[in-house]
Amino acid sequence: MALKNLFLKAYTGVDEDDYSVAVYTQHAVFDSLFYVLHQYSQLGRLSVGPISYADDENGKLLPLTICKAYYKRGSREPSDEAYDIDAHLETVCMSHDPRTANMWKTQNASFFDLDFYRLVDIKITFQLKGINLQTVRHRELPDCYLFHVTITFDNQCHSGKVKLFLDIDAESSACKDWKISGTAQKNTHYLLMFDGFVILVCITSAVLCTRSIILAVRLLQRFSQFFQENFNRKVCADDQSEFLNGWYVLVIVSDLLAIIGSILKMEIQAKSLTSYDVCSIFLGTSTLLVWVGVIRYLGYFQKYNVLILTMKAAFPKVLRFCCCAGMIYLGYTFCGWIVLGPYHEKFEGLSRVAECLFSLLNGDDMFTTFAQLKDKNTLVWLFSRAYLYSFISLFIYMVLSLFIALITDSYETIKNYQSDGFPLTDLQKFLLGHKDFPVLEENGQTEVELSNSVRRYCCCQRYDSDAKALA
Repeated sequence: MALKNLFLKAYTGVDEDDYSVAVYTQHAVFDSLFYVLHQYSQLGRLSVGPISYADDENGKLLPLTICKAYYKRGSREPSDEAYDIDAHLETVCMSHDPRTANMWKTQNASFFDLDFYRLVDIKITFQLKGINLQTVRHRELPDCYLFHVTITFDNQCHSGKVKLFLDIDAESSACKDWKISGTAQKNTHYLLMFDGFVILVCITSAVLCTRSIILAVRLLQRFSQFFQENFNRKVCADDQSEFLNGWYVLVIVSDLLAIIGSILKMEIQAKSLTSYDVCSIFLGTSTLLVWVGVIRYLGYFQKYNVLILTMKAAFPKVLRFCCCAGMIYLGYTFCGWIVLGPYHEKFEGLSRVAECLFSLLNGDDMFTTFAQLKDKNTLVWLFSRAYLYSFISLFIYMVLSLFIALITDSYETIKNYQSDGFPLTDLQKFLLGHKDFPVLEENGQTEVELSNSVRRYCCCQRYDSDAKALA
């Protein structure tokens, strides 16, 4: 924000859509261009922040560079609707010392002789150095920054509107020569020790959970072999899943994310890295998974366990339902983007269309979406009404209602199970000491056919048990 106010003339403090400022006359383009050069040459007397020119290893100031890209050849006669354009781009650049940048206008007058019908863009690039002094109050070492600033005069559309962009890439590093007096230096060793302790705990947790999963897989193999040899039966998929605890997988993933995030955090504290976003994503996701894992302990109480069991039972059906509904949703997304994109700002991009439709699906911003459509084309206006009414009616009254019905049905099933008892699986019967498992005899079937019949028998048995429990 500070750099935009320093280098962009007539900047209001609020960006217009994705650009900062727009100019519409040749005079305004030149004024804005020379304003950047003038402000840059007087940076030391203008900025109220600790910002200065960047220099190289030898202490020489890095130059400011200005480049203009334009069509190689072009002539146009709008009145005759004739043009002759060579679409190949030519780029001409020049650089100058920062302290004499305000003299470019007189020394390089030919460079600023612009043919706007050929001009594609003008890029001004320079580098600045800055120091974050606010950390000194918290007894931390200040960060030194290197700003790569690019100011672009975008004329690619040739629509009579030149957009001005100011983009910044910042690199953070520890200041080389520093001396802080009047305050005690904050000791970061305790934070590093705490991060190391967190990493150690997470490694221990991940190793123990991995060991439990390996032992469970081995036990499953032994049980499957025993079941096959003694009862000539294969273990159902539901019984197999009982050996594999999904909570352990969740813990392992959260531990790995916490370990990686903690390592990045230690590197950032040591001023070796500046990947704040990557570090926050790892630590934030790890924290989310840890709190989700707390639900496991609430599941030991019958009343709280309803949520977990309902989610587990409804998830496969909801996933299949979402796949089908997603195809319709994608169809509406692409259709709205293609047809309504030129007429409505909410349909200008594919991602914006998806966000707009999701907002409508939840009942938000409905009237605004209807009212903001530009009534310039009667056919498109009628299409937009049919499009919006059909989407809202289909997804709110049908798709969303069916989605809720699937979850409600699973909830009612689990509720009945809790009152009447859950059907016993083969594994549970085996643990209770039952030995009346029907033996499946081979009768000339192939191995694939036999496997399919066993699977069907197992599933049918489960369905019969479910029906009896519901009855």
